[in-house]
Amino acid sequence: MNCNDAACPAGNRPLRYVLTIARAALLFGAAVLVVSGSAGAQTVCPVAPIASGLQSPLSVVQSAQGNLLVAESGDRPPNTGRISIVDLAGNRRTLVNGLPSGINDVGEPSGPAGLALRGRTLFALIGVGDAILNGPVQGTFIANPHPSSSLLSSVLAIHLSAHVEQTTGGFTLSVGDQQTLAAGGRVTLSNDGGDDITIELVANFPDYTLEPLASVPDNVRGSNPFALVAVGNQLYVTDGAQNELRQVDIPSGSISSVASFSTVPNPLPIGPPLVEAVPTGIAYADGRLLVTLFSGVPFAPGTSSVVQVELSAGSESSFITGLTTAIGILPLRDRHANSYLVLQTSSGPGPFFSGPGVLFRTDASGIPQSVIADCLQAPTSMVFDEKTRTLFVTDLTGAIVAIAID
Repeated sequence: MNCNDAACPAGNRPLRYVLTIARAALLFGAAVLVVSGSAGAQTVCPVAPIASGLQSPLSVVQSAQGNLLVAESGDRPPNTGRISIVDLAGNRRTLVNGLPSGINDVGEPSGPAGLALRGRTLFALIGVGDAILNGPVQGTFIANPHPSSSLLSSVLAIHLSAHVEQTTGGFTLSVGDQQTLAAGGRVTLSNDGGDDITIELVANFPDYTLEPLASVPDNVRGSNPFALVAVGNQLYVTDGAQNELRQVDIPSGSISSVASFSTVPNPLPIGPPLVEAVPTGIAYADGRLLVTLFSGVPFAPGTSSVVQVELSAGSESSFITGLTTAIGILPLRDRHANSYLVLQTSSGPGPFFSGPGVLFRTDASGIPQSVIADCLQAPTSMVFDEKTRTLFVTDLTGAIVAIAID
């Protein structure tokens, strides 16, 4: 089933619906996100809050200076996306605001998403924003003739020095700056402290693809890049709306498709017979990419998974199956053996985010070994501090929490 078709429930389509439903669960059913998934079970909750008040953070990376760099979706006005610097004591400063964002077709801010750091260059994904609108028939979409930005669904490179990271009070990207970037120019931003950063456009993905229907000939499917990882001179980007893994050559900006992810059967009597894959988190390990597939409505337990894509052969295979709303995976190297942390936005026994977010560890076999925390609220991303063996996790409430990893 084509899940831009009017027959599909709205929550089954792109990833932005997933996050909207998770946010609704926080507002209207918070109890299901802060208790263990099974009645009477003891909650595992070694979680220490370090920061709050962020604007729907979707990604976090850690710099060589030890700071956390966080991508935030933005607020209600257009072009209020933000990247913040948060130190390990929880103090937040703005790195850059005014980044592309817009209210998406389900009424939520959509802007900065995935982050990847290579040396002193921060690669920032920008989500779909308001590039598409609801169509004339329920479940259909049309292109927005006047989107908030020409940089929606793109990758930006932000070049900053260690001094700027440690001292800046923030920079602001203007609409004019966005237009310069979209035209292929480079922008240097300065602030009152005499500091500056440089931003350039790496790749600008199509905001949508055409999917004409008999009832709506100009129906489209939006693009929604969500996470990325840098491997050498290449970026690998997941797109939760297009169900695709893309490759971006950093020097040239050329874009190619690495893999497309198929629908999976829905085991429940509610919802469509097939649900979309919805790729979310991505990581690199030993010549392969590990991609979490979140799955769509009704978010049935067991329909989410982790797949591995071999870069040399271009082949795709299952790595971990039977998951629920997997949104991130992180390889670890422990005592000369590989293990992996897997993050799930919710992990209850029923559909529709019926339990708390869960972090668990698995070995190279892909078989889950131990639950590290099962009291997370609506986690979106994680980064591991190898020096302190601390994992930092962002969630949709705007918080960052710390979890000690043995």
